[in-house]
Amino acid sequence: MARTATPMKQNRTRHSQAFKNEALALAERIGVSKAAEQLGLHASQLYGWRSKQQQTLSSSEREQSLADENARLKRLLAEQAEELAIGKKGRGVLCEEPQVKYAFMRTHAPAFPVKAMCRVLGVARSGFYAWCSREPSTRHQQRAELDQRVAQAYNARKGRSGAPRLCHDLWEAGLRCNRKTVAASMQRQGLRAKAAKKFKATTNSRHSLPVAENLLKQDFTASAPNQKWVGDITYLHTDEGWLYLAVIIDLYSRMVVGWAMSERMTADLACDALHMALWRRKQPKGVIVHSDRGSQYCSTAYQGLIRAHQLRCSMSAKGNCYDNACAESFFHSLKVECIHGERFMSRAQMRETVFEYIETDYNRQRRHSTLGHISPQAYEARMSA
Repeated sequence: MARTATPMKQNRTRHSQAFKNEALALAERIGVSKAAEQLGLHASQLYGWRSKQQQTLSSSEREQSLADENARLKRLLAEQAEELAIGKKGRGVLCEEPQVKYAFMRTHAPAFPVKAMCRVLGVARSGFYAWCSREPSTRHQQRAELDQRVAQAYNARKGRSGAPRLCHDLWEAGLRCNRKTVAASMQRQGLRAKAAKKFKATTNSRHSLPVAENLLKQDFTASAPNQKWVGDITYLHTDEGWLYLAVIIDLYSRMVVGWAMSERMTADLACDALHMALWRRKQPKGVIVHSDRGSQYCSTAYQGLIRAHQLRCSMSAKGNCYDNACAESFFHSLKVECIHGERFMSRAQMRETVFEYIETDYNRQRRHSTLGHISPQAYEARMSA
């Protein structure tokens, strides 16, 4: 008698409560379907999480939650109004010739009134309309088309990408151009990738706790997932005070596989990020987990977690930031592309911004030069195919 084959049980990805909370917040902002698509989830998962969350809230907590949400939306509208300031977008062309200003005005005409742009840029409306009425040459038409495509790619990346990454985006979209051509177009339009700013270190290595050997030794390569992870902690400023962020990054694909945020920089913060990484990667064994010598990573709780899951602890040399360069590089990208120039009224607002950057922008969309100019998720998908 033939035996019926037993179907294999499908592995399910487990998500921490912090991930669920931020995923639900994202769904409230952009809709359940879109949030599920961006996060690689089923819409039914988000609805299920939302139902459980609502069941746990009392009536008074629901009222407070609605009041907080109304206040958050009002702040968001005020911030969006500020971002529409013409001077902020047009400062790169203020000292350029009138033709460059006219090109900027035509590009941004759907967003801003012509009268307001003329006043800010110091040109006459009659001059702008006369320039628009002239029959453009073939060269000017090609340049205008290029500028439009570059501006669209720049806005799609939220102003975070410079000419090299935009060049790859345009090639994928079918437009053959080189980096210098894209750079010239960005200069004409006053488009600039967000610039860097210096931040101080947060590591506290002045303690008497035992430290681990440096197993990584600045070798940031990995031939497969879950061979080498790096972790670090940084701080983010809000009007309510500091918000601390801990991350775990898989060096194979540079994907952020674990993260945690808290008002305090404690051992629990580092442990929560490692817990998320272990859940997301299905409890791997023997992974080298590298960090600095901060007291959070030398703590009894963190070291106990390392031993319990049979991981291999590694730590940087004292005061050597290059030993953990990949984690430092991620924090640099986060702050340059997402935090600089923005004002965060509350820790909740900062949490939402960081969550969206990590889970939708960095892991799934941002091109990484080390990976051949594709995103971490695309790299893992390509290598596993």
